[in-house]
Amino acid sequence: MDFDGIYLDYNATTPVDPRVCERMDEVARSFFGNPSSTHGPGRRAAEVFEQAKAQVAELLGGRPEEICFTAGGSESDNLALKGVVLPSLCRGEKPHVIISRVEHPAVNESCRWLEEVGAEVTRLGVAADGTLDPAAVAAAFRDNTVMVSLMLANNETGVIFPVAEISKLTRERGIIFHTDAVQAFGKIPIDVNQLQVDLLSVSGHKVYAPKGVGALWIRSGIELTPLIHGGSQESGRRAGTENLVGIAAFGRACEILRTEMEFEGERIRMLRDGLETELAAQLGQELFFHGHSRLRVPNTSSLSVPYLDSEALLTYLDLENISVSAGSACSSSEHQGSPVLQAMGVSPDLARGALRISLGRWTDQAQIDIFIEKFVAVVRRLWAISPLRKKVASPE
Repeated sequence: MDFDGIYLDYNATTPVDPRVCERMDEVARSFFGNPSSTHGPGRRAAEVFEQAKAQVAELLGGRPEEICFTAGGSESDNLALKGVVLPSLCRGEKPHVIISRVEHPAVNESCRWLEEVGAEVTRLGVAADGTLDPAAVAAAFRDNTVMVSLMLANNETGVIFPVAEISKLTRERGIIFHTDAVQAFGKIPIDVNQLQVDLLSVSGHKVYAPKGVGALWIRSGIELTPLIHGGSQESGRRAGTENLVGIAAFGRACEILRTEMEFEGERIRMLRDGLETELAAQLGQELFFHGHSRLRVPNTSSLSVPYLDSEALLTYLDLENISVSAGSACSSSEHQGSPVLQAMGVSPDLARGALRISLGRWTDQAQIDIFIEKFVAVVRRLWAISPLRKKVASPE
């Protein structure tokens, strides 16, 4: 990775793996044809396209024909939700959708739009540790429930939802189940046959491929209304000439993960656990860690520093050439409290000092040691001038 600082924001995006860059260069130079063309260059491009489908499908335990490439996780989520719900709305029905209060904005905002055009949406709460009870899903079912969309792993806390348990409930009632697996993909094993979901979203730039490519896995037999109309690409599910360079890169990234993910995940988990233990020890147990301690992906740590504002922390850390995030990168620029932490019952004062630290392929122990040293120094420096902390330490 060509960056001389310490990058701990892998949940926002990952650097492109050099091996993936090599594949991108190869395809850009040698496979310029349109995969829909029947001449030689087109057939060669189509072979690259089909190979990438097989690579992505294999990592998910699905079949190549069940993969629909998109521009990323947000488009995949939009296609899943709107593609299922819009036909019911067009028939004059009032479909009901169930999501959680901690979903990614791509899911939440899609549902907000569906509400505006006539759908009903139930947003389930979560426990203080970020977990979701399958019984809450069952209790929310209605006669007009057509879809459940729940993430596999949370983008801020890393907490994993019991998707396989919930899918048993949806199958019993014939309800379509979509999971946003963007933050779980590449971090924990995913097998669509074990999860028994109907639709699953993934994104390339979270797994060391470039931005601008993702996929929606669609179980055979599930009908979706396309959002982009035009040609017959992707079996009529998404029109437009395929982004062959990005798709080939995504496939290569998945091929690498098939052989390296298990070891990589355990190595990263050990670094993450050690980081949390050392931070808690050095800062006198004053930090608050969010999310279930075990039921989460191995790379993510969500914590709050009391009496401080996360924007101040980010600024000082950035001056030290350290990159972390204040919650989700998709909402951090809004300077608002995290909806995820709000749903978990975290107080506004504590949520104001929340950070997300996410490790990845190029994180090593030396970087963790430097981060701990710099982070502790920054926190102590800001605590020393924090009027809130002084007021608590010296009550009148």
